[in-house]
Amino acid sequence: MHYYRFALEFFVSAPVARMAQLALVIALLAVAPVARAVEVLSVHELASHCNRLEAEPDGADAQYCIRYIQGFIDGAVATDVSVMLGIETEPQAGETFSQRAKRTRAPSRVDHIRAARLAGFCLGDPLPLREVVNLVVADLVKLDLGETPEAPAREAVYESLQNHYPCTDE
Repeated sequence: MHYYRFALEFFVSAPVARMAQLALVIALLAVAPVARAVEVLSVHELASHCNRLEAEPDGADAQYCIRYIQGFIDGAVATDVSVMLGIETEPQAGETFSQRAKRTRAPSRVDHIRAARLAGFCLGDPLPLREVVNLVVADLVKLDLGETPEAPAREAVYESLQNHYPCTDE
């Protein structure tokens, strides 16, 4: 009989506890900070990391700089490959399912080259990352010292890559 009383008290008090928990969750949500977009990295902020490249090439700041530029390049090419292949996913006349799957799901080196043209810059055959980084960093330093230190770093990196590595008709 003792167990029944415990169970009865638990179920009777449970709705009150649930209401208290619900009120607590609502109160926490009311004071929670508003979700914001990702903060834009400025030319000045990226240049401040890149300035450590020569003195400490293996340091955290230098690696941040290198990886930002490398990630920008990888992201631009990967995105453009996806966009390009998305446009080309319409079945072609006489194409089998297997042929279409291979064409649309396994991007080839040629697809990456074609996509790079969409990005507006073409790095060509294997090119040392450090060579690319040095050119981009030189442009960032000029912009940081000029009138645009608060401009978005992504735009500066993109413009630098377009200027130094334009796509040529071959």
